[in-house]
Amino acid sequence: MSIICELELNNEKEIFEFDKVAKQSNGSVLYKVGDAVLLASVVSEFDNPVSEDFTPLTVQYVEKTYAAAKIPGGFIKRESKPSEFETLTSRLIDRSLRPLFPKGYIYPTVISVIVLSVDVDLDLQVLALNAASAALYTSDLPIKKSISGVRVAKVDEELIVNPTMSQLELSTLDLYVAGSSSELLMIEMKAISTETIIESSVDNFAKIHNINDMCEDELVKVIELAQNRLTDINTTYEKSFESASKNMVEVELLENKIENSLISYVKDNFSSNIKDAIKVMAKKERTSALKDVAVLISKEESIVNDEISFKDIYEAVSIVKKDIVRKMTVLEGIRADGRGMKDVRPISIDINILPSAHSSCLFTRGETQALVVSTLGNSKDGQMYEVLSSKTPKTENFMLHYNFPGFSVGEAKPMFGVNRRELGHGNLGKRALESTIDNDYTDTIRLVSEILESNGSSSMATVCGGSLALKAAGIPVHSLVAGVAMGAMFEEGKSAILTDIMGLEDHDGDMDFKVAGTSNGITALQMDIKLGGISLEFLKEALVQAKDGREHILTIMEKESQNIIPSEALPMIEQFKIDPSKVFSVIGKAGSVIREIIEKFEVAIDLDRDNGNVKVTGSNRKNIEGAVDHIKTISSNAKTFAKKETINFEKLYNLDDIYNGKVLRITDFGAFIELPQGGEGLLHISKISKERVSNVNDVLAVNQMIEVKVLKVSKDRIELANPIF
Repeated sequence: MSIICELELNNEKEIFEFDKVAKQSNGSVLYKVGDAVLLASVVSEFDNPVSEDFTPLTVQYVEKTYAAAKIPGGFIKRESKPSEFETLTSRLIDRSLRPLFPKGYIYPTVISVIVLSVDVDLDLQVLALNAASAALYTSDLPIKKSISGVRVAKVDEELIVNPTMSQLELSTLDLYVAGSSSELLMIEMKAISTETIIESSVDNFAKIHNINDMCEDELVKVIELAQNRLTDINTTYEKSFESASKNMVEVELLENKIENSLISYVKDNFSSNIKDAIKVMAKKERTSALKDVAVLISKEESIVNDEISFKDIYEAVSIVKKDIVRKMTVLEGIRADGRGMKDVRPISIDINILPSAHSSCLFTRGETQALVVSTLGNSKDGQMYEVLSSKTPKTENFMLHYNFPGFSVGEAKPMFGVNRRELGHGNLGKRALESTIDNDYTDTIRLVSEILESNGSSSMATVCGGSLALKAAGIPVHSLVAGVAMGAMFEEGKSAILTDIMGLEDHDGDMDFKVAGTSNGITALQMDIKLGGISLEFLKEALVQAKDGREHILTIMEKESQNIIPSEALPMIEQFKIDPSKVFSVIGKAGSVIREIIEKFEVAIDLDRDNGNVKVTGSNRKNIEGAVDHIKTISSNAKTFAKKETINFEKLYNLDDIYNGKVLRITDFGAFIELPQGGEGLLHISKISKERVSNVNDVLAVNQMIEVKVLKVSKDRIELANPIF
């Protein structure tokens, strides 16, 4: 028999129906809000533990097109591989729920969230996390906390908690926070578009900036608002779900599968060797040094026997290594590579190293290296995609694609399709950079980040390299953006915050906290906690330290940006405006005029019919200037027509009539002739003479009188020819 919980939260009626469907899972819920219906289920295999010391959790978020009364697009009319939004939502749920699992939980677990019906004005990412958490909390897994998601928007200077999707489209802020009633577990934030914000300072909100960023103090206040709502929601959820909660299954938690005697022996006799290995600067050599310690231990007859393999010894070394790293960092204040807690590794920057690319930047920080390459296109080159809540496809005109090949970490694995991690890191980089691009820039930009080496936060190297690549490509950005990865460790009641963490500190630490922004504030943020959660006060301290690291990197980037030499491959661009009412004259009948300009000058032309914006691009400066002059001449001539819009040429001129006219203007494709009864006509180059004319200027001159015949006439257009035709 199912259990129904009806709640009134967020001005919406929420209905949780437990164990009505998917009853063979460890926990399930049918979650209904408005017209939205989601099914969440949890399955864990208690009889199939893995041997490794990690939680094998898989989260899959799936949207069914029937949920929006749609048939899938494309040749195959069924749902296929996950969309980018589905993949990113799966990662968001995973990162929020993973910290809830107790250390040593080694049982394969799958959490599935399926959208069965959509409400176009509700936030599916918030609903999906709430549904997944409800199924997990009421399951028989050893999970003792309910968590939920809260999104905060800012519309007309007003903060809105859990906005509708239409409100979010108008927002200048997108902050997503997941947590329990007392702890923050996961944060994502991006600035959406230009806004005026107030920067908190010692003189109490004295500075005002027109920027896209959010300063640290204001961000903390917004997160505090979200945390308060999380407390209310989760307290209500936990109380309401009591009757639906299953009895928890007693499971064995893996402390470690290595004999404690072996660990103790390694710790007592080889700690100094391990400590020396940790201090080796290069990642590859450090790994080799730790293996050398394991080899040394394997020769100790007093501890090694037939039941202990080299793998066991190396695992024991790794356990002791982790303990040494954490205590050395937190209790002694010494990082493995000798840096201070706030120090950033050495940085080098090489801009436009690829001659045939529009722009490129090789950004190296320590042993992390990203090659970011930009390619520019027109507004039609964007990526079209569909979303469940919209009837019409959308277009993405700023793309950031992140690739992480195996060789970047010394792994011999082939390159396949994009995985979840690559999509997630690319999305984080995009969120960090897109709000700094001028809102008036509507053409397509594609950034590709090739990670060539990785030892700590390649996503933040992507942000730094990507920002410089945008600048080198001449994209109008209001500020450079730098990113820095922060870490944290907690030991014996003490804690340490680390700036610019390397792989060792990420692996052995308790927090991965990435912050990107300009000199004025934060444009994107992502925080993941490995076990438990953190307080708002600790978050604020980490933000302040991250700001120092970000400003250090920005100083280096600003200096390098002063020496940018544009790539020879970068398309030359001229942009200007003409009167929108004259656009048709530039286009011509069936596009004939604009085609002739494109072919003659070998350029590309983007022309906006609504506002008269014209963009001419090409590889030859002289050709671009010629095309620009030509377009301006045509549009200025069209101004003459505007004064005589009431003239109906069909009433003034008849076919085959012959007149004496004056040459007003000469173009590459003919001459415009002023006619005696008003208006002007086009004498095309092919109609000037029966002999081939290659250059109009060879046979005609401005102000010359010439005899012409009316070849074709319409209400607003006259075509002329030499009377011999």
